[in-house]
Amino acid sequence: MKKIILAFLITGFTTASFAQNTTKQTPTTAPIKANVANVQAPQTPPTPAAAPSATDIKKDKVPQMKFETLELDYGTIKKSSEPFREFVFKNTGKAPLIISNAVGSCGCTIPTYPKEPIMPGKKASIKVRYDTERIGAFTKNITLTTNAPGQESLKLTIKGNVLTPETTGTTTTTPDPVKH
Repeated sequence: MKKIILAFLITGFTTASFAQNTTKQTPTTAPIKANVANVQAPQTPPTPAAAPSATDIKKDKVPQMKFETLELDYGTIKKSSEPFREFVFKNTGKAPLIISNAVGSCGCTIPTYPKEPIMPGKKASIKVRYDTERIGAFTKNITLTTNAPGQESLKLTIKGNVLTPETTGTTTTTPDPVKH
């Protein structure tokens, strides 16, 4: 009987002790309980504004790129020919146009782009260098990242065919031997 009473007392003591320890605020739990006490009733979130329509965008001051062409053809060229071409465009929008990046689809295509904003009504260009030491037909892309709505990721294309020296039509001739 003493064992049962002793077990009952020990169980009751540890339970009471546990209950006291869980109600104490430790430094790690105090802020959590304080934050829980400060929670207010949920409020209805504001209704999101509708996305602007195409006519709203045209009315707003936004940049817009208009290219003379989106594809440049190098044509059939000789190995080591002039590697540079240029994509000319105009900012036809009503806000400064910013090109934040231009990336070629491989290491053989290197674009250069204006780092400063292009003001409305102004022209600028994307210069492209293709490695004309590479023989064969090619089609490569340049991807622009801009702030123009609908043109945030714009692709330009270059293409052409680089001929081997033997197929360019040039032949080497040796002079006739001089007769004595």
